[in-house]
Amino acid sequence: MAAHKQVGLVLGSAIAPNHVPRLAALAEGSGFDEIWLAEDFFFTGGISGAALALGATTDLKVGLGVVSAVARHPALLAMEISTLTSIHPGRLIAGVGLGVPAWVRQMDLHPRSPLTALRETVQPVRELLQGETVNQEGEVWSYRDITLTYPESGSPTPLWLGVIGPNMLRLSGEIADGSILSVSASHAYVRWARERIDEGRTLAGRNDHHPVTVFALYAVDADGDAARASARSTLAFYRQNGANGLTDVYGISDEVNDMVGRGGYDTLVSEMPDQWVEDLTIAGTSAECAAKINGFYEAGADSVALFPVATDRLEEVVRLTADEVLPLV
Repeated sequence: MAAHKQVGLVLGSAIAPNHVPRLAALAEGSGFDEIWLAEDFFFTGGISGAALALGATTDLKVGLGVVSAVARHPALLAMEISTLTSIHPGRLIAGVGLGVPAWVRQMDLHPRSPLTALRETVQPVRELLQGETVNQEGEVWSYRDITLTYPESGSPTPLWLGVIGPNMLRLSGEIADGSILSVSASHAYVRWARERIDEGRTLAGRNDHHPVTVFALYAVDADGDAARASARSTLAFYRQNGANGLTDVYGISDEVNDMVGRGGYDTLVSEMPDQWVEDLTIAGTSAECAAKINGFYEAGADSVALFPVATDRLEEVVRLTADEVLPLV
């Protein structure tokens, strides 16, 4: 059996809050290494969800995956992080990103420069968590003599970036402690993203380890075709807003935008090639899913966080994964 690698479970924010503690405890008892709480507007909150997961587990790493850098002032984000880590030291990973652009625009919060928004978030949050007083007049965020009353006292919470495009990935390598790669990443995208991250690390003169976690749409079933059909509809849901850096690297952006323009989700479901599902999701039998997970490690991932598409049978999926998939990873 191959050496155990890090495997996480993403609790999507479409999961009702009352299910989070039970599922987090089940994941810990089933051998998962990490739980990630997505914060998709306007479902279950990421920070409050992380608090529920931390409270229901004892050793499991819990990640914010990810909270938006523009939806709350970074000083409030630092306050929330320090509150969580004061009770659960050393277990939180704070993932920060822009957020799904369409949802961010719904709140009229889309910044002129997402790069600036992230840069003006990460370093001040880090300084606040260390007990420093922050003063900054920025383009997106300003700070005037802000100090946390209860800063962190132990090991600093790692601040990761959830990013997609080349410039954002370089920024993550430059200023962040790790990176989160979004669902529907291909193995080729992971290799490409690692190169962009390393460019940022070189620019900053960094030689510390920069872990990368890949989120992956996940469907496992004794009937591999049924699993792929389930993942197909969810992949279409995530691609109905059009192309992005993930599809650029995979080489399908023009096709995606054409399908979206001709009918959106329904056209994507009916016309996307089967190979897209094969390459952009982890779907199939237990053995097929394990092989795809291992492919992400070979491409440069440190951890793969499985994002189950069958939200109506999550407990069954977690148990099946623990029994039949994790032993093959």
